[in-house]
Amino acid sequence: MAGDDSGSTDDLDSAAAIDALLDAYDLKDERRTGWQLRGVDDPESVAAHAWGVAYLVLALGDRFRDDLPGLDLDRALRLAVVHDVAEAETGDVATRADETVETPDSTAKEAAERAAMESLAGPLPDRVRDAWEAYEARDSPEALLVKECDLLDVCLQAVVYERDDRYDPAAGDPDAFREYDDLDEFFATTAARLRTETGRDLFDRLSGRYHAARDEG
Repeated sequence: MAGDDSGSTDDLDSAAAIDALLDAYDLKDERRTGWQLRGVDDPESVAAHAWGVAYLVLALGDRFRDDLPGLDLDRALRLAVVHDVAEAETGDVATRADETVETPDSTAKEAAERAAMESLAGPLPDRVRDAWEAYEARDSPEALLVKECDLLDVCLQAVVYERDDRYDPAAGDPDAFREYDDLDEFFATTAARLRTETGRDLFDRLSGRYHAARDEG
């Protein structure tokens, strides 16, 4: 039954389930492409990003209750954990604001991620695929919170990399950032996509921290 949390012992003990878990663990080594393009030294993995999103849900979720009535933080944590798991197979594709850069076809990207989830979640309890589908639908307060935290995590990480002088554009792709300097594009890709007043307020605070660190450098 869809949405059943129990799963079965046979499912969890099957070779297919173990293979799916091993495949998902590739997320721990899948680097975030945007940071690589900018020449960040030892950039975070997609799994590290997913942890950051989950931590923001736990740490900041209550602040969003006025924006997102009926919010269930426990459910949101499930969505946060799985929200990028398809990238264990598809790889990470950076979201770009630079209009001189070719962007991937969104329909093809969605199809590839759905295909990936067939193998990654298929042998596992329904709750894994259900959580991913709920995040993709973006029609619940939990999914909206996770997306806000997904965007804010990028800004927090940019502050860390800027503050610690962790990047050298010359070490990245020289053609990747024609319209933006430093880590500015990561804030440009975030600003227009936030959907809550709380998210925008936190963005403004993080943007201020980033610009202070950048200007000091």
